[in-house]
Amino acid sequence: MRRFSLWLRGQPFVADALLAVGLFVVDILVFVSSVDGLNGPLFLVFSVVLTIPVAWRRRLPRTIAALTLVTTLGSDIAGSLVGDAYNGHPAALALPIMLYTLVAYVGRVQGGVYAAALAVYTAANLLLFAQPVFTTLLFSALMYALSWVAAEFLGARRAYDEATQARLVVAEYDRDRRAEEAVLTERTRIARELHDVIAHSVSVMVVQADGASYAIRRNPDRAEQAVANISATGRSALAELRRTVALLRTSPDSDDMPQYGTAGLARVVEMMGRAGLNVELEQTGNLDDISPAISLGVHRLVQESLTNVLRHAGHAPRAVVKVVRGEDAVTVEISDNGSGAPPSEDGGGHGLLGMRERVAVLRGTLHAGRTPHGNWLVRATLPIE
Repeated sequence: MRRFSLWLRGQPFVADALLAVGLFVVDILVFVSSVDGLNGPLFLVFSVVLTIPVAWRRRLPRTIAALTLVTTLGSDIAGSLVGDAYNGHPAALALPIMLYTLVAYVGRVQGGVYAAALAVYTAANLLLFAQPVFTTLLFSALMYALSWVAAEFLGARRAYDEATQARLVVAEYDRDRRAEEAVLTERTRIARELHDVIAHSVSVMVVQADGASYAIRRNPDRAEQAVANISATGRSALAELRRTVALLRTSPDSDDMPQYGTAGLARVVEMMGRAGLNVELEQTGNLDDISPAISLGVHRLVQESLTNVLRHAGHAPRAVVKVVRGEDAVTVEISDNGSGAPPSEDGGGHGLLGMRERVAVLRGTLHAGRTPHGNWLVRATLPIE
């Protein structure tokens, strides 16, 4: 049952269709129990017309809401013409359902307009069809109020879930970045060890080769021993080289490689927006034909800066990202609204220190600090090779 519920949550049209069927079944039960055969066909017609549109309530909320209100009014008018048996279709519960739909999926303004239309509809019922005043008002008020409260509650819950999911994505993104930085640090250490191994081995081989060249005629045995040492040292260095390179060798599928450039920046901005950061992206020039290192550098600078804004810019953070592709360099500017504390330079491989290290590797320049207007500004220039 739980698996079916989870599946149904991802199939909104199927869920709404089942809701429409349920309303129709309830209407049919009333028809069987209280409506005579003479008036039955008209009752069935309005049962179908009132319930079927509910299946499209989330696809066309405004249209279906208006259609439901008009159809319900038509049902009341038809009931007053042919007899009391037609008054009070249970399928008229579609009205509070549509009020809920508008508030939850469209907005409070449209929901308020629809609620006002429902109030006018209720008043017209009281005046034109001699409905019991107290019962009608109480029932209508309860149903519409419950619909509005339910929409507010579920809307807030959905917004909370979306914000939580977005922040989880940001946290996962940050975790992956830290893992990447850790891998880069480890690779640097391996590279240093590789350099030491090769430099030491080559130095030994050069010395042995020089000794062998001097002793090859005067002392062949020593020359032979020197050549044997060169061979052994070379084999040892080659084995060490293979072990070290094996740690760095990767063969990823090109389809799974991360794509940066214009699409990558758009994804970062969209993700930060879902997490609660108001971001404006201004891009000039094409970023898709620059080298992968520069493209990755731009991507990481924007990502790190926006993450810092989200963490440190206080209430209602805002940021503006400007990326300009010039002939010789790419300029990246990220500014916030300056309502929070600047990010600290820590030793964890991230923050401003990480950005400075990345820009230095790319032979660029980085400036970070307060502007005269109080905003926090990060500006980097990365030369294009």
